[in-house]
Amino acid sequence: MEVTRKNYKDCLNTVYSAIEEADFLAIDGEFSGISDGPNVSALTNGLDTPEERYTKLKKHSMDFLLFQFGLCTFKYDQAKSKYITKPFNFYIFPKPFNRTSPDIKFICQSSSIDFLASQGFDFNKVFCHGIPYLNQEEEAQLREQTEERRNQHANAASNPNFCFHHVNFILFLLLLSRFQRKLIYQTLNWKFPKGLHVETVETEKKERYIQISKVDEEERKRREQQKLEKEQEELNDAVGFSRVIHAISKSGKLVVGHNMLLDVMHTIHQFYCPLPEDIQDFKEVTMCVFPRLLDTKLMASTQPFKELITNTSLAELEKQLKESPFKSPQVETAEGFPSYDTAQEQLHEAGYDAYITGLCFIAMANYLGSFLTPPKAYISARSKLIEPFFNKLFLMRIIDIPYLNITGPDLQPKRDHVLYVTFPKEWKTSDLYQLFSAFGNIQVSWIDDTSAFVSLSQTDQVQIAMNTSRYAESYKIQTYAEYIQGKQQEKEKQTTKTWGEDSWVKPHYTCSTTSAFGYSRKRSISPMQGEQGADDAQITDGWSHYSYPDTTGTKKMKTDGV
Repeated sequence: MEVTRKNYKDCLNTVYSAIEEADFLAIDGEFSGISDGPNVSALTNGLDTPEERYTKLKKHSMDFLLFQFGLCTFKYDQAKSKYITKPFNFYIFPKPFNRTSPDIKFICQSSSIDFLASQGFDFNKVFCHGIPYLNQEEEAQLREQTEERRNQHANAASNPNFCFHHVNFILFLLLLSRFQRKLIYQTLNWKFPKGLHVETVETEKKERYIQISKVDEEERKRREQQKLEKEQEELNDAVGFSRVIHAISKSGKLVVGHNMLLDVMHTIHQFYCPLPEDIQDFKEVTMCVFPRLLDTKLMASTQPFKELITNTSLAELEKQLKESPFKSPQVETAEGFPSYDTAQEQLHEAGYDAYITGLCFIAMANYLGSFLTPPKAYISARSKLIEPFFNKLFLMRIIDIPYLNITGPDLQPKRDHVLYVTFPKEWKTSDLYQLFSAFGNIQVSWIDDTSAFVSLSQTDQVQIAMNTSRYAESYKIQTYAEYIQGKQQEKEKQTTKTWGEDSWVKPHYTCSTTSAFGYSRKRSISPMQGEQGADDAQITDGWSHYSYPDTTGTKKMKTDGV
């Protein structure tokens, strides 16, 4: 179902009921760009830590606009043994609803716009008919301003010193400035608290006037009430699409996406609050907004799927999951909703991408049922079999850290074979290969114009490389551990300055609606017993060799399998 500003209010209750009755939700977003500076290889360095990746995406991706949001709800029909789907495709644009509302600035990336245009994306629907939105802080400020104006009018109307006794009339005054409007309002309310109704009107050409009408006291009160109701309706309209995100959040339902870190970051940034600087704070906010997330790209890249799936891009994944040993999900589009045909491939329409993301999740979840005794053809979104995949978001192109762990510490693989090298800006990749030519095969991961990671094939070569570079003047080599230690010391200095010297209080993010989620925040990372007969099935995920950060450095992560 296509939803724009024209039909948004009419569709809202349909969206609410679809979310409420769903077993799980699938989402997808389309953006006006990806990176405002670094190219993709620099933005997604293969040796980023989760914190570095988050910081880069926050710095270089959040000034773009999420302008199409896809939502597809999935409800399992026991009688039909199939899922009933309700797809929605929302066009979003931050149109200011009045002169005091936020005037959002965003940027576009030409390659992204060109690509979407080649896919038939309708930009007119975004800019002409996109649904507005406010984040929580903006909504609170506008409600406070509205309440302040009401109080000013109420105080002015209580002045009994003057009354207006002339013939009926309507007077229009062209507004030249906001200050003039305020001055006229205050003067008229003070001199003529009874017998006049004053309001601002706007023409289709955005010309603003003050309309002054002579009315009796009863009519004045009626018009004032109408004005208040209109203001309240306009404010609710301005909150706009954020109400859908609030409904998703309050439902506590499992939210499924594909390679969804950017989708989650943009959704929180646009519709809730600016992203926090610290990754731990980001995790807290994410758990408040989306208590249960599942990334199908990560799921497909993990045992028992990664040996069976050769390409985890969304379109290719959907095709592969139709073939043996998987089974194509049985789905039916609800009455009144347009149905998607996967043979037509409407890729990069957010509603369609959300739909096929849901299909991929169903196919993989049902495949896990084949490991049960006896096997089960249908695995629900609430099954313990899929819990090991909860709240882990896929990290693109990081060699040895497959995901960002939203509910706990991130994986810390050993990088003893990695060196951090700084050098003159004129250096190229060939210079680094020449420098380390004595060490055989190496891998270079650029950080910026003057630094890169160099991965050696053997750990025992690290000390040799360090010794040979001790007296070098044009370049400097550090071990990866020294690099991380330096970053940590720099962060501690900044933290001391920010929170210590100025006596600021670091914000702590809490969930006001936690109890409404109905979901335990505890997570098990040990092998799970699934539904009946799951004792006989154990699926390892190949992540057991990573360690969690701790004071001893020896605490190992247990197998994250089923």
